Amino acid sequence: MSNVRTQQGFRPARRLIEIAGAVRREPALSRAELAGLLARHGETAGDVTEEGFTEADAVDLRAAAGRLVDVLTETDIDRAARAINALLSECGARPRLSCHDGHAWHLHVDRGEDASWADWFLASGAMALAQLLSELGRIAWGACAAPGCAGLFLDTGPGAVRRYCSPACASRTRVAAHRRRRREAR
Repeated sequence: MSNVRTQQGFRPARRLIEIAGAVRREPALSRAELAGLLARHGETAGDVTEEGFTEADAVDLRAAAGRLVDVLTETDIDRAARAINALLSECGARPRLSCHDGHAWHLHVDRGEDASWADWFLASGAMALAQLLSELGRIAWGACAAPGCAGLFLDTGPGAVRRYCSPACASRTRVAAHRRRRREAR
């Protein structure tokens, strides 16, 4: 069975999707909201204080998220792979195990313990996407196809390729198409 499906939903990729999606929907997402998202994905309260995660860090993290959105909305596997490789190279990504600030041992792929939040997010996001692409052999993420929705999603499950961020968007789109066909048939 795929490693992606057995590791509690592959947390780095889920963190990437949630943060990048939030920034895509609200480009000026506040420092406090970003800190809340980071905390929800395992950063300690001490990590995301105003001293540990500053307004300047938030600006840089929003920019990093925007760059990752470009990869998350790419539909061509070769272009996606090249973009991921470019990000990993730019970030000086070298895998290493890290144990800091009360966290258990975990993988880091940034420049080191003093890497910026943006550097860390770019490197860990690119690494998560690289793992998904290499393990599943396909793009396993995307942008919601529902009109007006800016949602992003992971597509790591079996079955048909996913097109929507949620069942609600899929249903709303199908109902709208059905109603449009009925109107046109009259």
